[in-house]
Order: sequence, then structure tokens, then C-alpha cells
Amino acid sequence: MGDPRRIKKKYEKPKKPWELRRLAEEREIVKNYGLKNKRELWKALTIIKKYRREVRKILAEIATGKGTEHTRRRGEEILRGLIRRGILNKTIEEAKLDDVLSLSVKDILERRLQTVVFRKGLASSIKHARQLIVHGHIAVKGRKVTVPSYIVSREEENQIGYYRSEDVLEKSSEDVLEKAASEAE
Repeated sequence: MGDPRRIKKKYEKPKKPWELRRLAEEREIVKNYGLKNKRELWKALTIIKKYRREVRKILAEIATGKGTEHTRRRGEEILRGLIRRGILNKTIEEAKLDDVLSLSVKDILERRLQTVVFRKGLASSIKHARQLIVHGHIAVKGRKVTVPSYIVSREEENQIGYYRSEDVLEKSSEDVLEKAASEAE
């Protein structure tokens, strides 16, 4: 089992750590999505890798004729889960296992609570969204969430708001309205 005080990493580091093109891409993604560091990006990349690896196994079993009913159901479960979380933007009838192989890290990063809060206009910037979340001012379904990397499902997306604090609601609304007014001019 291992030592409970030494938690296993939940991400994989890049195989070539000093590749200039990858470093530039990572820097741009970290900046655009307001990530704390590249480790958060690597966690999202690892999630995508796991889904792809699982789907490739399923497709290989189906192609060789070894695919059973369980294999087919496992593929459908993966598709349903990705659609429910909003990572895959298709209906269950349109979605195919090959669509999972074409997912990018941006699909995961767009579903993070930090990004959704910013896109909904509850924060004036992506970094402001992160600060609101970490300080406990954002609620999902009426419950306080303090994790910026929380993956927001489709059904929860409309239930994001401020957490019972009128001060934050008034100040943040004023900031957003002022920013919108200055952009309109």
C-alpha cells in the first residue's frame, strides 16, 4: 500500500523537459488559463492520456474481435462520463470512441471551475476568478468550492454563483459592470 504520508503524484512530467517549442506552448496555456504552475497543466495532460490509453485498448480489442459486451459497455461509460462533464461536446448518439482520441488539453482546461467562473463574468480576470475560488467566495449548487481545478459538469454550470456573501457580490458585480462599461466605450 505504501506510506500514507507520501501521496503518489497525480501527473506525469514531460519526457523531454527542455524542448523549446513545448515550453513556449505550455507557457502560453498557463498564462491564458491562469494556472498556478505547469504542474496543473501536466495534471490535465495526464487525465487526457489516461482516457486515450483506455480508449485505445478498447478499440484494439474490438478490432481484433476480442471485444466482449463488457468492453463495449466500458467504452459507452467513458463517452457518457465525458459528455456529462462537458469535456466532449456531442450527444451520446453522435459520440464515437475515436472522438476521445482527438481531445486536447484545452478541452479539460475549459471545464475547470476557474475558467467557467471567468467566462460567466463572475470575475474580472482569470486570476481574479482563481482568487475568488481559493478564498471561498464561489459556490456550486449552493456549496462552497475552494478548488480552482474542480471540473464543472454541464448540469452544474448554471448553478455557479457567489457564496452567501453580499460584500463579495456587490464588489465583484461593480467591478464587472465597470469593466463592461469601459469596454463598451
